Amino acid sequence: MPEEAVIGGEYVVNISLHGDFTKATETDKLEDTVDYVQVYQIVKKEMAVRSNLIEPVAKRIAENLKSAFPPVEHLFVEVVKKNPPIGGEVDMVSVVVEL
Repeated sequence: MPEEAVIGGEYVVNISLHGDFTKATETDKLEDTVDYVQVYQIVKKEMAVRSNLIEPVAKRIAENLKSAFPPVEHLFVEVVKKNPPIGGEVDMVSVVVEL
């Protein structure tokens, strides 16, 4: 909807990362796992890119996370749009991209 481009929307991004994190469990060192500050920076950067749909946003986030963190073997990215303007009583809609 055109008004969304002006007023924006409220979003939530949920991420699930799967891989072999054995080394991190043994060393307790950040460099042996996923740095969640970097995850947040990737999400923030991709959420700032104007898109008409949430699907491309979720895909961009997933692809960037996959390339930034080689230990991640499988991931889910869910982008949730809260209170979508669809003319009905709907709390949220979401899309999940899985790589």
